[in-house]
Amino acid sequence: KKGAAVGPGLFFIIPCIDTIQVVDLRTVSFDVPPQEILTKDSVTVSVDAVVYYKIINPFASVCAVTNADRSTRLLASTTLRTILGTKTLQEILADRENTGAEILTQLDVATDPWGIRVERVEVKDVRLPQQLQRAMAAEAEAAREARAKVIAAEGEQKASRALKEASEIISESPSALQLRYLQTLTQISAEKNSTIVFPLPIELMKSFNK
Repeated sequence: KKGAAVGPGLFFIIPCIDTIQVVDLRTVSFDVPPQEILTKDSVTVSVDAVVYYKIINPFASVCAVTNADRSTRLLASTTLRTILGTKTLQEILADRENTGAEILTQLDVATDPWGIRVERVEVKDVRLPQQLQRAMAAEAEAAREARAKVIAAEGEQKASRALKEASEIISESPSALQLRYLQTLTQISAEKNSTIVFPLPIELMKSFNK
């Protein structure tokens, strides 16, 4: 009436001339159906989202658009597809908050003439093809194996350096070699096995070397 909404409260209408259309001013949420999207790096993914909006101008939501709710839903689907089509798969998976903020900005600007304010947009789920999931799992496993080999190689390198230093120390002191020999015998005898050891003096072995 008179270019604006009426109510709440008591008001009168003229039958057969005036019509009533009730507008809910509460926040409304809806799910965006899964959209098949081709990303910037040519990967097909299925993405769905949830949108929260609120009507702030009931007069515009009735007079500026035929069906505000349906129009907002359709616009949310196309905006989701448009925004995600400009991003790579890594950006979609790692930066959902920024993606949701971009969708919210464009959607809010487009629905502003309809008297609708978009309050929040959240990307719910990103579904990848089974072949791509297996390929990513194989790539991650190969990367873990490569890191394990590098760590093992570094450990071997450090162990060889330690053995070199130990051999230099033992070569400088004959008594250290004798003590190491006795320690090895102690370790062997501690185990329950049938190993038979015949200790030989190291001086005897030196005479054979001469």
